Order: sequence, then structure tokens, then C-alpha cells
Amino acid sequence: MKDLVSHARDWAIEKHGNQRYGNSDDSPPYAYHLGAVAAIAAPYGELAETVAWLHDVIEDTPTTEEEVAAEFGDQVARLVRFLTDEKVKDKAEKVRRRNGKLAALSGDDTVALVVKAADRLANLRESMKPGEKNEKMILKYGGEHLGLRAAAYRPGLCDPIWRELDAFVERLGSG
Repeated sequence: MKDLVSHARDWAIEKHGNQRYGNSDDSPPYAYHLGAVAAIAAPYGELAETVAWLHDVIEDTPTTEEEVAAEFGDQVARLVRFLTDEKVKDKAEKVRRRNGKLAALSGDDTVALVVKAADRLANLRESMKPGEKNEKMILKYGGEHLGLRAAAYRPGLCDPIWRELDAFVERLGSG
């Protein structure tokens, strides 16, 4: 039988299908982003890496929380739900709701905070690539950083990820 992380990777890739990470036809498959998030989350354990592979499956595909639970158990499904943005038109309201969910997490559920930080770091790294800078996304992530940090940062949970995120945002402010 496959280990949990390999199963999550294969399942997420299948569920995301032909989805791309980016808006152009030459954008990489969505698995590129999922793999980047999983690689950042991997040092924080199998559960974090598993959830990293699955973190966008409810938000970006027709997959339901119930399907995730049937395949990976209630805990994984709950963690993925915490990482799923609600479908609201107002972007500020969506961010407010997301940050509210993250701020309320405690105990074993804080694994979702590791994955959220890993997701943001993977997105920022990609947005900041030389020759491929995505100014719109850089401004979005920079503008959301303090609110996300206030909601999702827990001392000692994943400090190396937050140090890199903070350094990115600091460079944005001075650059």
C-alpha cells in the first residue's frame, strides 16, 4: 500500500487534472505549485506534507470535503477545509474570513497554519523569480502579509518559513 504522502500527491494531481499554475498556456501543471508547497511543508511532518498536496483540492476542483475525508480521514479533511477560502465576491471579506479561521486554530489543527505559510512562501518565491516577476501578486501578498501573520503565526511552529516570508516583504517595502 502507498504511503499517505504519495497517495495524497497522486490523488491531488488527478483531481486538479489539466489545471495550470498561472494564466498562460505554457504555465506549468498545477502539480508544480502543489509540489513546491509540499517541499516547504515536508520538514514539519507527514501530515503537513499530505495536507500541502491537498490544500487547494476543495477550493479549486469539484472535490468535496466529504470525498477528502473518505480518502484520507476526518483530520486531513478538516485541515484542508481550514485552508479553503470561502466563495465570496468581495476580496477583503474573503481575506477577513480566511484570517478569522486561521486565528482560531489551536492544538493539532495548527498543522494547517504550517501549510498556509508554506503556500504563501511558495507563491511569493514564484512571484519574485527574476525575469518572471508578477507585480500584481507581489503587491497582493505584500498587502496581506501583516494580517496573515497576525492570524497564522505561532511562535516556534514554523519560524523558518515566517523568517523567509518576512524577509520577502521587507525587501518589497525597501525596493
